[in-house]
This record gives sequence, structure tokens and C-alpha cells, in this order.
Amino acid sequence: MSMPGRWGGRGKEEEASPAPGAAAGVAPQAHERVPLSDPLGETRLLRGEIAAALMRVVDSGSYILGAEVTAFEEALAAAIGVKAAVGVGSGTDALVLALAGAGIGAGDEVITVSHTAGPTVAAIRMTGAIPVLIDVEEGSYCMDPRKIDAAIGPHTRAIIAVHLYGHPADMAAINGIARSRGILVIEDCAQAQGAAIGERQVGAFGDVACFSFYPTKGLGAIGDGGAVVTDDAALAARVRKLRTYGWSKPQYAALANGRGSRLDEIQAAILALKLKRLSVNLQRRRQAAERYCAQLAALPLVLPTVRSGCRHSYHLFVVRAEARDDLEAHLQASGIVTGRHYPWPVHRQPGLATAARVPEPLAVTERIAGEILSLPMFATITDAQIDRVAEAVRAFYR
Repeated sequence: MSMPGRWGGRGKEEEASPAPGAAAGVAPQAHERVPLSDPLGETRLLRGEIAAALMRVVDSGSYILGAEVTAFEEALAAAIGVKAAVGVGSGTDALVLALAGAGIGAGDEVITVSHTAGPTVAAIRMTGAIPVLIDVEEGSYCMDPRKIDAAIGPHTRAIIAVHLYGHPADMAAINGIARSRGILVIEDCAQAQGAAIGERQVGAFGDVACFSFYPTKGLGAIGDGGAVVTDDAALAARVRKLRTYGWSKPQYAALANGRGSRLDEIQAAILALKLKRLSVNLQRRRQAAERYCAQLAALPLVLPTVRSGCRHSYHLFVVRAEARDDLEAHLQASGIVTGRHYPWPVHRQPGLATAARVPEPLAVTERIAGEILSLPMFATITDAQIDRVAEAVRAFYR
């Protein structure tokens, strides 16, 4: 599926705070607010099953790294098509532990993009490594493989390919360059649970991949969580050790510089339930994207496009508008919550960019930062909510 947009006519937060929206299947009234995301919607649908899972954990007396985490790790690995998954405390921790597990640290360089959520680069800095920031493609907003060669230096150890908004990065091209140079490839799948290239899900292409279970993600916990997945058994074992302070059983001696970052039993039990619904949720997000595109196609917007052979997960539905600020204000006044993902590229954020290297100008990144706008998108969004958003956008251009 390819859903192009175009310019014409008039010129000119990692995550938004979770806010409850209308219950699934219930048409909102004209005055009702349409949220950017609605993690409560899916929770309502699974209320009974979640309550039973919570009591199962409570009654088990095992609350950290027990049977629920093990079962979820096995189910997640099977769903993605990899040999191992390791549950950790957050998506950021997943990136930090993946890097540390691969031996990447002070003085090493890691290539990634500036157009991403801050945690991608914050994780690199937490290991002591140096972020090297390159530009993104115009259509997918993911890493532009043509920019990688100029960024590789004598200290390059890894590439973090971000599947931004739920669109897969060009893993064939990225892997081809990395393999020829002996560089590790890490997939940042925080926004792309269930996205795929061909029949293969993201997370199964790099040497290691990282997922976030923040509540608004495609697979969201009721709290925080993350996972590292890989086919490398030795790397998985190192990450398991690092998530518990570097301890080595049975003596509990710290043999490595780890941290306390464990996915807890309650979140694992809830995530296992939601994993079973993931395909249904993805189908709904894709239907929602198609409905948006059909109604917005004639407007002077750039709509999401999907590279041939890819399946987008639509964690976010991001459009581009020359009059972005005015459109955003209009929608907010109409009771429609929007977002900017992201208002400031990483290389423009002093707290993240101080130690970063930027080998070439980031022309696409700079341009789209002033144009991008995220419209409401979540698995329980109703047709009526989509239609209301689309009508408000059309009204702005009339």
C-alpha cells in the first residue's frame, strides 16, 4: 500500500500524556475531545482478562523475573521470529543494555539519526559512546542509507536504525553496508511493534533489536517496560546478566557493570494478553490510516507513504503541512489533540547534542521539523473520530 500526499494551495513530545478518549465503537459527539492516543481504550476491552492476570500474579507470590516474564519473553521472541527476548525496565534501558552487551562504550561511535525520539541518542550517551547523527529519507523519515558511508570513521562500532513512526527502515541497504564494514546493527523498534518487511517483522533484521512497551506504543504496558531481542545467544545472556547488576548466579557476584532493569511480572502478564491482540490492533491502525488518507488526499498536505514490500504499524500518523502551526492551532481549538514528533531534532537539543558528531548537513531533518504534525491515531479510534479530524482539517483549508 502506498498512500502519497502532495503540496499545493496555501503556504506557509516523546509521547503525549496519555488521555482517555471515547470507548471503542462509540461515536464521539461534536464537542468531545479527540485524543492523540488512548491507552485506556484497549485496557477497557481487556478489563476482565487483565484483572484475572493481576490476581494470578498477586497470588503467585513471585513478582520479579518469574514465570510471567519467562512466558512473555518466549511468546515475544516467537512472534518476532528470533531466538531470544529479554524483558527490561524500559525501551531506553533496552538500547543501553544492547549497546553494553555488545561491548560498546567510551570512545566508540554509534551512527543514528537526528530525527528521532531523544531516548535513541540518550541511550548512546549513557554508555559513554559518541552519537554520530545523519539525515533521513524524504519519504519514510527513516535513516538514509546513502548517508552512512560519510559517517563511518575509525571508531564506528554500531548503527542504530530507527523504524520511525512505525515505518521500517531500509534494512537491506543498512545491513549491506554494515556487514561489509564489520559494524553491529541495532534496530530501534520502539515505535514499530508488528511492522514488517515482506513477511518478516522488524526486530529480526539486525544483530539485536530493542522494543518499548510505554503505554501508548503498539504493544503497551500499564506502566513502563522494554525488551532486547536477538538471535545471538551469547549476547542475550550478557543482557540478562547486565539487567541484574551484572550478577552471575549462583554466587551473585557482579562480574560486569550492569544495572537494575527488569520487566516486572505484572507488566509481563498484561503484555502477554495484549500480544495476542496485536494483529487485530495493527489491522485497525492500518484501516484508520487508509481512511485518513482517502479523506485528506486532495488537501495541500504530505501524507504518509509506505515503501514497496513494507508494512507500516502506524504508531503515529504524521502529516506535513507548510502552514503547520496554524493548522495545529485550528485543530486544538476544535478539540482535537495533535503532536509534533519531533519539534526539535536531536542535533538542536543542547542536552543531547553536546558530544555528538554531525558529519554532513541534515537538510531533510531541518526542513521537516517545521512541517510535521501527528494526528490522532490509536487502535480503538472510531471511524467517527477519524471523520471528525478529517473534517476539521478540510475546514482549515476551505
